[in-house]
Amino acid sequence: MSHLELHAHLKIRPGKLEGFRAQAAEIMRVAHEQDTKTLRYDWFISEDGTECEVHEAYVSEEGLFEHNMHIMDARAILFRDYAYDHRMTAFGEVSRELRELAAKHAGGMAVYSFFQGFEATATV
Repeated sequence: MSHLELHAHLKIRPGKLEGFRAQAAEIMRVAHEQDTKTLRYDWFISEDGTECEVHEAYVSEEGLFEHNMHIMDARAILFRDYAYDHRMTAFGEVSRELRELAAKHAGGMAVYSFFQGFEATATV
């Protein structure tokens, strides 16, 4: 696996869906304008409007660090006013620095190492 993939899961504060949508749009605007190593940044909201999943992919771990620098202020507003219970899952190799960042901003991170896919042979 040559890139880093992440899934973020968060809950939307009751009665704050519209504000959440507006702030997510601001985060997307900033990321779109400034990120240079982001491959995927897709937001999904549950049918009942209470939870959100963000699927992210970066050229490398450095791409995630760059992205975080760009969206830091807008993300702080998102969690202050509209979201809570942030959990992260990483798929790929994860450095100690990234684990520390996840512990600080998301209460830690579940990490899955690549096992098998169309582009690689299974390791037995």
